[in-house]
Amino acid sequence: MMFSWQALDAQGQRRRGTLEADTPRQARQLLREQGLTPQSLAPKRNAAALPFSSTSRIKISSADLALVTRQLATLTAAALPLEEVLAVIARQCQNRKLTRILQQIREKVLAGHSLADALLSWPRIFDPIYRTLVKAGEKSGRLGFVLEKLADYNEIRQQMRAKFTQALIYPVMLSTIAVAVVIILLTTVVPKVTEQFIHMKQQLPVTTRTLLAISNGLQTWGPWLLMALIMAFITLTLWLRRPGNRHRFHRFLLTLRLCRGLISAINGARYLRTLSILQSSGVPLLDAMNIATEGIINLEVHHRLLTAAEHVRQGNSFHLALENSGLFPPMMLYMIATGEKSGQLGELMARAADNQDTLLQNRLSLALALFEPALIITMAAVVLFIVASVLQPILQLNTLVS
Repeated sequence: MMFSWQALDAQGQRRRGTLEADTPRQARQLLREQGLTPQSLAPKRNAAALPFSSTSRIKISSADLALVTRQLATLTAAALPLEEVLAVIARQCQNRKLTRILQQIREKVLAGHSLADALLSWPRIFDPIYRTLVKAGEKSGRLGFVLEKLADYNEIRQQMRAKFTQALIYPVMLSTIAVAVVIILLTTVVPKVTEQFIHMKQQLPVTTRTLLAISNGLQTWGPWLLMALIMAFITLTLWLRRPGNRHRFHRFLLTLRLCRGLISAINGARYLRTLSILQSSGVPLLDAMNIATEGIINLEVHHRLLTAAEHVRQGNSFHLALENSGLFPPMMLYMIATGEKSGQLGELMARAADNQDTLLQNRLSLALALFEPALIITMAAVVLFIVASVLQPILQLNTLVS
């Protein structure tokens, strides 16, 4: 913690400042080692010394959490004391919020708390899975091993999130620009060009009349349509805030053919990977099944996995309970059944999760590879329709003049 001090130097000059120490006694000793005579010493009431509850709502990025977990794992595996590990990481951390959190965790550890208990003050940063794994590692004496597994898990999640975000940037930008260009053409360019033909009272082609109808409709009803979409989005957001409605919406998503496979693949791989880490850390299977569901966002998937855990508690086999949930493909179920029979359940669950992640990335890459040319072809067709609709009256006029 930080202390404000006043002291006299060797020349009798009064000096003041702040320093970091674990106890007031250690702070005075540090001042004496600098050739100073302490006169007053008081804990500094800064952000790092605030009560634990005041920082419980702080949230850090997944990248920072993955980096800190990897540093914890590396230094703990080097047999360094935990309080020293936390102090080193806090000094090297560039994120001020995370530095304060690590300092407060270290203070709790110095006060006699376990690392898992110290993490309880920040549930939004260290979720139940994280805390349970740390607790299992401390009980088994394999904290370094568990932190290595946890660091790998967080890095895999961060990589998947980064790949997904990077893959969506180009299609989203392309779609946005394409829609904006079409709207500008229909609302500003097309009316000015086609109004020249309307004054001539010449029968316009069907394509031109269709284009004019679309343009007029967009100018008249466009703002109202945009307002309706915004109101619909706000209404849906408020409706989803109720847990029952959110569960119904998540159940509806699983009935859609396009969404069902993606949702099942993402949640299934995350569930099995978490379960494999819990298993390898010495957590009993039934407890691990209940804990692993904490990382599942979709409420319907969460409910089905809790039901599977209840079936296992009643005596059913693990792979049959997962098969009844309807969330896992046959190949994953086969690997789980094999691991259950051979006694290598944790290893095969991790392998099944890796295979599912690879399959998901391949499908996403294929979908984006098909989407981009499809969007370009669609935009080319729309622009061709607009150009043809504008040129047809010109060609007719030239024919009449000839």
